[in-house]
Amino acid sequence: MEQLTTFVSDNLLLFGALLVVLVLLIRAELDHQLNKGLLLSPSAAVRLLNNSSDAIIIDTRSTAEFKKGHIKGAKNLPLADFSNKLGELGQQKDRPVLVYCNSGATATKAIRALKNAGYEQVNNLEGGILAWQEAKLPVSK
Repeated sequence: MEQLTTFVSDNLLLFGALLVVLVLLIRAELDHQLNKGLLLSPSAAVRLLNNSSDAIIIDTRSTAEFKKGHIKGAKNLPLADFSNKLGELGQQKDRPVLVYCNSGATATKAIRALKNAGYEQVNNLEGGILAWQEAKLPVSK
């Protein structure tokens, strides 16, 4: 214990930098966990859509990617314009929302915006449209 105390007192700047990095890492991880939404597998997403006829489905990919194939009933709100088009969803913020992108990684930005706008039940399609197609689920064109 005495060696640790000596090390810390001899290297205050180094130890302070270590603490700052640790705090930033923990903060980033907590922010990621809070804003990723509830991850749903493709089969769980199908159950959500079957049980909630009023669910909102949001595709955050580009318009060109959306036209190649999307989940039936999905609204295309590309991530680049997401904040501007958020008003198109309406005011029923208690409806379940399913958000997806290509692979599931970039949808978290849209989920954060939805949560900040007051949407309560925001879900993230785990693996995105690629996982949906891999599960042999239908897409619309």
